[in-house]
Amino acid sequence: MSTKTSTSAPVQQATAPGGIRNVVLVGHSGGGKTTLFEHLVAATTPGYRAKPTLDERSVQLAVASFSHDGVVVNLIDTPGYPDFVGELRAGLRAADAALFVISAADGVDGATMLLWEECAAIGMPRAVAVTKLDAGRADFEDTVAICQRVFGEGVMALYLPLHGDDESIVGNLGLLTQRIYDYSSGEAVGRAADSEHRELIEAHRSDLIEAIIQESEDDTLLDRYLDGEDIDIDLIISDLLTAVSRGRFHPVIPVSTETGVGTLELLELLTAAFPPPNLHPLPAIMAPNGDPLPPLTCNPDGPLVAEVIRTAGDPYVGRISLVRVFSGTLRPDSVVHVSGHLDRLANGSIEGHVGHDDDERVGLLSSSLGDALSPKPFAIAGDLCVVAKLTKAETTDTLSSKEMPALVEPWMFPDPLLPVAITAATKSDEDKLAGALARLVAEDPTMRLEHNPETHQVILWTMGQAHVDVLLTRLRERYGVNVDSEPLKVALRETFVANAIGHGRHIKQSGGHGQYAVCNIIVEPLDRGAGFEFVDHVVGGAVPRQYIPSVEKGVRAQLLKGCIAGYPMVDLRVTLTDGKSHSVDSSDMAFQTAGALALKDAASPQTVTLLEPIDSLLVTVADEYVGAVMTDLQTRRGRVLGTEQDTSGRSTIKAEVPQTEITRYAIDLRSVSHGTGVFTRSPHGYEPMPPNLVKDHLPG
Repeated sequence: MSTKTSTSAPVQQATAPGGIRNVVLVGHSGGGKTTLFEHLVAATTPGYRAKPTLDERSVQLAVASFSHDGVVVNLIDTPGYPDFVGELRAGLRAADAALFVISAADGVDGATMLLWEECAAIGMPRAVAVTKLDAGRADFEDTVAICQRVFGEGVMALYLPLHGDDESIVGNLGLLTQRIYDYSSGEAVGRAADSEHRELIEAHRSDLIEAIIQESEDDTLLDRYLDGEDIDIDLIISDLLTAVSRGRFHPVIPVSTETGVGTLELLELLTAAFPPPNLHPLPAIMAPNGDPLPPLTCNPDGPLVAEVIRTAGDPYVGRISLVRVFSGTLRPDSVVHVSGHLDRLANGSIEGHVGHDDDERVGLLSSSLGDALSPKPFAIAGDLCVVAKLTKAETTDTLSSKEMPALVEPWMFPDPLLPVAITAATKSDEDKLAGALARLVAEDPTMRLEHNPETHQVILWTMGQAHVDVLLTRLRERYGVNVDSEPLKVALRETFVANAIGHGRHIKQSGGHGQYAVCNIIVEPLDRGAGFEFVDHVVGGAVPRQYIPSVEKGVRAQLLKGCIAGYPMVDLRVTLTDGKSHSVDSSDMAFQTAGALALKDAASPQTVTLLEPIDSLLVTVADEYVGAVMTDLQTRRGRVLGTEQDTSGRSTIKAEVPQTEITRYAIDLRSVSHGTGVFTRSPHGYEPMPPNLVKDHLPG
């Protein structure tokens, strides 16, 4: 999203939800999504020029609003790189249908397969655009067959590509319309199919029509067609909308992102076959205090309920928010209620996303056209708009009327599982770092901020290395904050593995009031998780009663500091057995010091070892990579506890792995599983570190 003013023709204003289509482009990086996005915008927007060079790895979503055949299309381009799944999820939330862009040269990757299943689970309508058909060994029908095998039933070609003399794609053959779209002149020219194509059409058309009218509201239509009745094409196209809207039929169109072949066919598909917002399920809502509210309806005259889909920061104008209106009408200069409770609704505390309820005045509304904005008088239910200077609203926040505050249940975000520790480069950067990080968290819910109280590190939890690179670049270029990354520290523990005796002697008598305290202790290891016990076995008053708590206090203080490597000490019993005192020089502080010295005296590499944190992992991966993933986990000193296979060709591996071995697992799993793997982690406990590794953590 940008603050530049558009010089292209103004976008038609949507006045009814039925005249809107919200479509998101998804697919693997390098498949041609962004180039296709540019072709579609240029084909419908006078004065718009497609960018001649494009970033191959887009890192944020882009939105373009344009009109075609009297319908307003809000087209959303999303990053294909897995690290930017937050942008992808935002695009899915804003849209009512998804266009999967599949490269015929590369096929369907694991991440795209998972995304298709995710869309299927929520009933999102889907279609497929096949690109890169000019590449060597690329074949449209082979690609359709792969999609049918991977995506399941309902995937069928709506058009077939036509090749020129040099085998390049010059047009498409419409199986339903029986028309040719010829792009050989540089523009789409439609005409009736030639006689030479009749046999090809008949080979595919019957199955296509049968698949479409199976979803018809008219139960008699299929029987009539099978009995030989000639069904009117307009009726079939109407049923195409029904079939696609139900998420059961997925048309496939060949396109060329080099020449624009398929652009017109795609535009017709977007407007005629993809559902308007009033046919798409709406999210659940509640009052900010958790009380239930009536279900949403896509009604411009209803109560205002909208959601901040994405927030972008600008160092000069502040926040720019992409907003999806679910109910009512959003107008400029109106006061709305802003509710944000991602901390509560995400089932856990998310540092930086503090729950808030505020009233705020909306500024100007705009339509987005790639990297430019044009003024928008209002945004009705089902529409998208850009709002500038909405200073209190963060990504996922709800905008509603002051009279009926509402809270939309947010969409699900994957957990960021790649940690990176950062430190300010200079004192000046340190002063600005906290504010800049707060702004980044407000923009990007897939980033989590942690201030680790044990390691004293500032940790950014991210989706991958590319995500890290983008975040650090934004800190530097947008907020003027330079940071350095540093090795991530894992919070280890120390513990006793054998009984030991400790002697603590703290005597200073150099004139005047001195210090005198002596104590003897026995240290015993306890079971894991037992904590700390202090036992008083002093007899005969060797340590006065008032100083016994002082010894315990000193021991506890030393436990926090550790004895051999500087890590907190756990799971032990300390028994105070004997000691000495002085009637004048003994004191509370002297016995605290003696207690700490006694514990340090008992500790040695022979009696103390290190404990490392163990995480429970659930790794879900395609069946063909289960062996490779299990082997990789075992090389990380992991214990594989079992596997469970599901019906979709994937298995879940349960394992316990030391935290020190999985700090980069978010990256490594992607490589081992060829993009098909996802995982979750949760703390399991602490276990002794192997002796050969302990020495690497000892000083000296």
